[in-house]
Amino acid sequence: MKTIKGPAIFLAQFAGSEAPFNSLETIADWAAGHGYKGIQIPSWEAGLFDLAKAAESQTYCDEITGMLAGKGLSVTELSTHLQGQLVAVHPAYDAQFDGFAPTQVHGNPAARQSWAVEQMTLAAKASRRLGLNAHASFPGALAWPYFYPWPARPAGLVEDAFDELARRWKPILDVFDENGVDVAYEIHPGEDLHDGVTFEMFLERVGGHPRANILYDPSHFVLQQLDYLAFIDIYKDRIKCFHVKDAEFRPSGRSGVYGGYQSWVDRPGRFRSLGDGQVDFSAIFSKMAANDFAGWAVLEWECALKHPEVGAAEGAPFIAKHIIQVTERAFDDFAAGGADRALNKRLMGIA
Repeated sequence: MKTIKGPAIFLAQFAGSEAPFNSLETIADWAAGHGYKGIQIPSWEAGLFDLAKAAESQTYCDEITGMLAGKGLSVTELSTHLQGQLVAVHPAYDAQFDGFAPTQVHGNPAARQSWAVEQMTLAAKASRRLGLNAHASFPGALAWPYFYPWPARPAGLVEDAFDELARRWKPILDVFDENGVDVAYEIHPGEDLHDGVTFEMFLERVGGHPRANILYDPSHFVLQQLDYLAFIDIYKDRIKCFHVKDAEFRPSGRSGVYGGYQSWVDRPGRFRSLGDGQVDFSAIFSKMAANDFAGWAVLEWECALKHPEVGAAEGAPFIAKHIIQVTERAFDDFAAGGADRALNKRLMGIA
């Protein structure tokens, strides 16, 4: 068994224009000061990280890893959640998702997609230069507007959407394979890969690609009322990244899973700071240890109620408390009698 690495923190929800959140070095000091040992870097945050430079310059990557090591930190993974989203965008969301891309491709879905594919290629190369073996991303979505079958979907619509999604991602997965890096898709509502069934539909269409894997985040399964512990058992061999994020689901007589278009504060299903929700993290970390998960436990902080600084401060000790230092021997080794085939036969009555 392997001991999970951590605690770590995803910087996306904290990066900003004000110190200490406006440069990689200062935000690293902030993270280390809270007790984190790893940082997951949002590659679209130019104030923190130059993705194109990292893809081409080993010196730049070595400088980053060296600077972080001096603070007791490591890069856990790079993230391309925003760029990965743009690999596949349904036209209904064009205007909203244009904001994830440079202005020169706004209003031009084909150019935007090409830019996103290029970004993914850079991320594969940058991850390799940083010595990483996993990468966090979104897959995008073409079928999501049709997730509820009313009006009845035309025959083959979902199948065609997944065929196209796989066609777009297969070359990207091949690039990641060339660089020795897994793509861990965050299984997430709003993405075509939002549960186990849809992940399997995609995986089949990319030929079981070895680099098509999962970022496991139980909070999204709480909101869908999916068994997040059974999910680990089913997909343990494909889980390559882990977001430690809490959530709760408290339905009422007025609102349920779909949330009634309400704000996050008022929705029955909402994200919470670690320890404030309903996720059974003791069971999750136990399964991760038993399954030899060798990656990082990364806080993704999102909460409709608590201040982010408080959530970040509470997150590191919460994760550290749940990480299981795995045993090197069985607890009852002291009582072991050694191997004795003759004794075994006598005990079974077949001597």
